[in-house]
Amino acid sequence: MSKETNQHPFDALTPDFIMDAIESQNYRCDCRILTLNSYENRVYQVGIEDVEPIIVKFYRPNRWTDAAIQEEHDFAEALAQSEIPAIAPLRDAAGNSLFEHAGFRFAIYPRRGGRTPDLEDLDNLVWMGRFLGRIHAIGATGDFQHRPALDIESFGREPFLYIMSANVVPGDLHEAYSTLVEDVLKQVQAGFDRAGVAEGKVAQIRLHGDCHPGNILWTDGGPHFVDFDDARTGPAIQDLWMLLSGERAQMTGQIDEILSGYSEFMDFNPRELHLIEPLRTLRMIHYSAWLARRWDDPTFPMHFPWFAEPRYWEEQILALREQAAMMNEPPLQWMG
Repeated sequence: MSKETNQHPFDALTPDFIMDAIESQNYRCDCRILTLNSYENRVYQVGIEDVEPIIVKFYRPNRWTDAAIQEEHDFAEALAQSEIPAIAPLRDAAGNSLFEHAGFRFAIYPRRGGRTPDLEDLDNLVWMGRFLGRIHAIGATGDFQHRPALDIESFGREPFLYIMSANVVPGDLHEAYSTLVEDVLKQVQAGFDRAGVAEGKVAQIRLHGDCHPGNILWTDGGPHFVDFDDARTGPAIQDLWMLLSGERAQMTGQIDEILSGYSEFMDFNPRELHLIEPLRTLRMIHYSAWLARRWDDPTFPMHFPWFAEPRYWEEQILALREQAAMMNEPPLQWMG
């Protein structure tokens, strides 16, 4: 895979550009800019004179419509107003949270500190479950009109077709990978069928959508949920399964703790347990396609150089075979 040499739109985000954008919203920058860990968008901590620094997120051009971004902001705001620790963007005097400067859309957030949550602590899992139950209780009260749903087509079949068309899989692994993905997508469909997704037996609600530990800041006061950029409509289990790890026995204990807290605020449909491994499989396929789509962004070859190596695809084949075996096992059980 060759690295593109053309200039990328994010190259325009120089320190002067960032400060000009912030100062267009009546902040006075003190020239301190720290690049934060973000790949899909660009996120910076910017020092402000005489007050706490702020966080500014510049959205990737042409990914979301303005209406879809506004739904992200409004959802996070609704959670924050319900005293759920979701970090919502700051608004100006007119109530606006999405701004534009020289062709870039951006949002400004308060700075919040925290560390990666210790998910081996079962008490923390109960705590997380309570907040996720509250998030979903709010999520179930309305619908997204401009943000997509999490389904097999958008997270599995379409990404798979993109991978194949992009010629990123080494030739000697092409057939093994393609036939395997075709097979596991049939298993994913079978899992969705067992859960009764098509028949409407699984509720589709507004979700965080990407609730992995990296999007949770843990403090002594508990978790803060950040980065609702991937908020979408889907089954509740999507926001729960990424908190699970280890062998089956460990995950069984973990989901029991999460759901014991979750069910204090939101009913959980055990049918959704059929979706854990299918959703994990979809995420793997979607992630590979995401890397392929973003390869013209210079930060991707820099931070993910292994994606261009045959070993990555060998490991994907092995991991997807393991997923195929996992999807043949009975779902995790919830003692609740």
